[in-house]
Amino acid sequence: MANTMNQLYPLRFEPILRRYLWGGRRLGTVLGKSLADGNNYAESWEIVDHQEDQSVVAGGPLAGCPLQQLVTRYGVQLFGRHHPQEQFPLLFKFLDSQKRLSVQVHPNDEQARQLDPPDLGKTEAWVVLAAEPGSKIYAGLKPGVDCEQLRQHVEQGTCEQALHAFEPAVGDCLLILAGTVHALGEGLLTAEIQQASDTTFRLFDWNRVDADGHPRELHIEQSLQTIDFSRGPIAPQLPQPADRPGVEQLIRCDKFVLNRWKLDRPATMGGDRRFRLLAVIEGKLEVTGDHLDSPLQIGDTLLLPAECGATLLTPQGRAVFLEMYLP
Repeated sequence: MANTMNQLYPLRFEPILRRYLWGGRRLGTVLGKSLADGNNYAESWEIVDHQEDQSVVAGGPLAGCPLQQLVTRYGVQLFGRHHPQEQFPLLFKFLDSQKRLSVQVHPNDEQARQLDPPDLGKTEAWVVLAAEPGSKIYAGLKPGVDCEQLRQHVEQGTCEQALHAFEPAVGDCLLILAGTVHALGEGLLTAEIQQASDTTFRLFDWNRVDADGHPRELHIEQSLQTIDFSRGPIAPQLPQPADRPGVEQLIRCDKFVLNRWKLDRPATMGGDRRFRLLAVIEGKLEVTGDHLDSPLQIGDTLLLPAECGATLLTPQGRAVFLEMYLP
């Protein structure tokens, strides 16, 4: 093996599984995660460097190394043109929503800096991987809904009447800018790329109560102060052709770029001094320099450090995967 401890290589990480009341089993049955018993597996955090939540390298000379250590020790090799960074700036996860998530809003960077402890803001994007008939996404407010109207709907338990909702199709991509009211509905399996933040204000929880009859904690005033009431309904992004065949750009914003590749022959990625995240959503993909024996397959995620340069990707048949990087 040519790599030494001083050289980075394509990195895979151990997923961090989160169990919440709205989760299910599809992180295992569809995405291949190793689950114990139970039907509440809600999120698989694939790549994260946020306080105590740390992705750990799964193979090769750096196996067992937390992502924050890579940021500290190998900043130039990891980030290239985007060095320096205090933390890995993106968080990527899969979500299995068997029940509706609470209606939420996330602060922007300026708002999040005022928190104790300070955090990054949270702009995020979703790609729908599976959707049961009738599944809904709630994204943005209906036209004309203002702060006072929304407050009344929340107090009366009728928040849904103020929300823009639609039934998504597999492959739909939504950009949820900080300050946008949103919720994933039941029956959806999604991939999410976001800023490396875990700050969420819960506006409404569908009048649910726990086993003891208690509602979940809400953050109504913080939510109302954080919402951008000028934004209105949010629709799926219209994919744009990228600069090479078989690649479409789903999102370009100031926080990240998100592309979708459909590859049926070998191709190279990288060589422009920036890191990339890859997440396979269909088929199998071999990445030259990967230290794990098996190819990437649906549900697998890889970090390609900047110093790896142009890297050969070889699909087994046809592979579809997401590519994410800083603008």
